[in-house]
Amino acid sequence: MSRLRRPRAQAALVAVVGGLAVYAIAHVVFPYHTSNHDEAVYLQQAAMLLEGQLFLRPPVDGPFRPWFFVESGRGLYSKYTPPTAAVFAVGKLLGGYRIALGLVATGALAGTYHTVREVFDARTGVVASVLMLASPLFVVEASVFLSYVPAMCWNLAFAASYLHADRSGSRRTAALAGLAVGVAFFTRPYTAVLFAVPFILHALWSLRGRERPVVERVGLTALFGLAGVAVTLGYNVVMTGDPLVFPYQAFAPLDGLGFGYREIAGHSETFTPSLSLRANAEVLWLFATEWVVAGPLGVLAALVGLRTVRRRGFDDRQLALAGVGLSVPLGNLLFWGNFNILGELADPTDGLVSFFGPYYHTDLLVPVVAFGAVGLFSAVEWARETVPDHVSGERAAPAVTALLLVGATVGAGVAVAAVAAPLGENYDVTQQYEQAYEPFDGRDLDDAVVFLPRTYGNWLNHPFQTLRNDPGFDGETVYAMQRQQFAVVDSYPDRSYYRYVYRGQWAPFLDQPVEPRLQRVREASGETVRTDISATVPAAVESVTVQLHNGTTNTSANEFTTATDTSPLSLRLRTDANRSRLGGDSLDESIAVPTPESGTVTVVAFVDYGTDRAVKYRWVLPVNETDSGVRALTPRMEVCWSERLCGGQAAYVPGAHRDGIALNATVRQG
Repeated sequence: MSRLRRPRAQAALVAVVGGLAVYAIAHVVFPYHTSNHDEAVYLQQAAMLLEGQLFLRPPVDGPFRPWFFVESGRGLYSKYTPPTAAVFAVGKLLGGYRIALGLVATGALAGTYHTVREVFDARTGVVASVLMLASPLFVVEASVFLSYVPAMCWNLAFAASYLHADRSGSRRTAALAGLAVGVAFFTRPYTAVLFAVPFILHALWSLRGRERPVVERVGLTALFGLAGVAVTLGYNVVMTGDPLVFPYQAFAPLDGLGFGYREIAGHSETFTPSLSLRANAEVLWLFATEWVVAGPLGVLAALVGLRTVRRRGFDDRQLALAGVGLSVPLGNLLFWGNFNILGELADPTDGLVSFFGPYYHTDLLVPVVAFGAVGLFSAVEWARETVPDHVSGERAAPAVTALLLVGATVGAGVAVAAVAAPLGENYDVTQQYEQAYEPFDGRDLDDAVVFLPRTYGNWLNHPFQTLRNDPGFDGETVYAMQRQQFAVVDSYPDRSYYRYVYRGQWAPFLDQPVEPRLQRVREASGETVRTDISATVPAAVESVTVQLHNGTTNTSANEFTTATDTSPLSLRLRTDANRSRLGGDSLDESIAVPTPESGTVTVVAFVDYGTDRAVKYRWVLPVNETDSGVRALTPRMEVCWSERLCGGQAAYVPGAHRDGIALNATVRQG
């Protein structure tokens, strides 16, 4: 127990407990990852690094492109630089990716202690690390596979090493500081610059006397730091062909710093200074009221700490740390990402910020918890000095103790509530994910290909982050988008095929569940392919009209007929290289449309209840012309009560439909 009285041991305990807590939260709250789909980018990149790859080379161009990957002549590559993914890859080598999250959290907490210890003292460093661990922004960001806490960990390693070298004159820690800031630059260049600027100014100030030991020490830090910059620029050359073009710029050239027209992945905005001020003001307000330790109480403690240090007189090292509190928010004025994370400016509850906080300001936690720790000690000293003036001598000590206990209890309660709020909201999202991924739980999908819907466009892992491919696209299960399906089938001719579909609007972040299905898909080929279609029609239905179309604008591409026998509806679609003909005992007459060379033939049954109530049954049959005829895949089936959801969010899910509706379809030769 005597060892625990030492600040170093206390700080180590806080760091280890924090790492374990983050590891547990990552498993419990984020088992399927989050609604920030960048996690899959880093994890895909980590898997590539473990295989010694910088590029993905899928068997078919198009249906295998992951979210935020850039297309190039040598393959697909991540828009993010590799240091964060490399850290996660280390976790995988140690037994699981989430181990890396715990290690990074431990490192960040240890870095907080050492940095604050260098600026103030050891016991202030311990309290600062506790405040960091109790900050919702740190807890959430440390528990997910994003780059903000790893970057902060490198920045703290730089700050602690730089300050130690400044105090002790150590060349070794001076070199370590340069190495750390170089890696931080490689990880998140702009973030590293904003954090380092106050320390760079401090270094320049320290050179005013031109003392040789100082020049050599600062020179070592600069040398190793610039080496990190050189590595970053060299990486740019390898990936983009230009040292000054970062991969994120290759992905979206207009996604950069400064004002003017900005655009990324179809989202655009004219980013003006006034819009920046509005957005950043809201971001900082949320930071101060919801995402710092104990919310406003934590900010109040930091302000008290600043006032205390100002009264005592700032030294140059304290000014450097305080400077981070200016450089981070001022630098973020130039970045339109702070507008993007807010969603609608008028609604503070939407956007990524409501789940993950103002993550571009993660480094701002460092000066807040540092001066917050000073403020807490100042408050304790004030209580010890003030209470005896108002309470008799024998009652003073108990009164001070009671006052401190009440304050600690209130502060701890507010801090716990602040952390619990975003974790609870994210766990609600996880529950929706759990239902969405239910068809995959316990399912044997060895040697299978699963076609995924294009919920947000032509991207894998957006939103389905857990359904990722191995870097060689040769894992037990291969995932592809529902496009160019026959090219995918040709690339994996000996596998079984499935189609993941769901019913409902994909909005887990709005607490809206979907009803999912993993549909078995079979291929049939020959001179003619026959598709047998059946459906139950509720007794209350007044009429059924059947449409056949082939997805083209041709006048002969759309035909209608009436169903005369609907109990049940039974149809036969015969498809050859020239025509697709729909018949069956249920129809008044058969209809036909030209078969596309490569595309879809769709059967739609308009089921009319009368009184403005109707439902559409849809069977979408992928077809492809061959040398000997045609081939087809099991059709995608939908039950559409709303036209808005029809065409991707109205999948037929057995047992999930009103009026006992049931659909079926099989394909076979002939």
